[in-house]
Amino acid sequence: MTILITGATGQLGRLVIDSLLARGVDASDIVAGAREVGKGNDLAAGGVRVVELDYDRPETVTAAVDGAASVLLISGSEVGKRVPQHRAVIEAAAEAGVSKLVYTSAPKATTSDLILAPEHRATEELIAASGLPAVILRNNWYTENYAAAVAQATQSGVLAASVGEGRVASASRRDFADAAAVVLLEDGHIGAVYELAGDVAWDFDDLAAAITEVTGAPVAYTSLSTEEHARMLEAAGLDEGTIGFVTALDAGIRGGALGDTDGTLSRLIGRPTTPLAEGLRAIV
Repeated sequence: MTILITGATGQLGRLVIDSLLARGVDASDIVAGAREVGKGNDLAAGGVRVVELDYDRPETVTAAVDGAASVLLISGSEVGKRVPQHRAVIEAAAEAGVSKLVYTSAPKATTSDLILAPEHRATEELIAASGLPAVILRNNWYTENYAAAVAQATQSGVLAASVGEGRVASASRRDFADAAAVVLLEDGHIGAVYELAGDVAWDFDDLAAAITEVTGAPVAYTSLSTEEHARMLEAAGLDEGTIGFVTALDAGIRGGALGDTDGTLSRLIGRPTTPLAEGLRAIV
């Protein structure tokens, strides 16, 4: 059974491949799709077939999907371009008769007000319309998303955000990668929509405490209004579009978009998810 991983040289894609190999998949049964094939030289050296797959060049997508039984569509990183990029993979998979498509979506994608949700919602709709046998993995936040915040807070002693008392049920990328590997390999998941999150939903006081624990630098959370946050980001030199995006993300967290957890992720992977401090320690 050939498994195609899109975005395979990215951080999540590599971890999925590691997880597949650890579960006994032969390297020759894995196809790593990458925009720049050279970035996958280490994967090729291990026996994984690396092929060009550029979301913006449908002909490369069609060629990469050809012969694959299962496809993991890792959502693109270019906000605003994801829907046509994902459409190229979905259409190629449908044409090739892929037996399982797994997609990494966003929490509550069809109902969430999170600024990132609309592209994921549109992608899920494309998958449903295609008729492909599919599994939707609605991944919550990666703990690694806070790498920059850790570095900044360690220097300043302040973790400033406009999330209020909002909570985030994050987990490590490896946790989400293991979940993807499980559903790629196991039967019985077709048609499922999994809301995946860490076992514990933490607030930004907890995040500040975890940064302090991991780095040894005292850090405290400062809660800002959206307007105060925007002024702070403007003073730091960010452009208007980026400021709007960041403050909208924080508003989503403040509204509870990332705070739910029901243990689905840990049940899928057969172990507890990575605790916040441990996840931060790995990136520090």
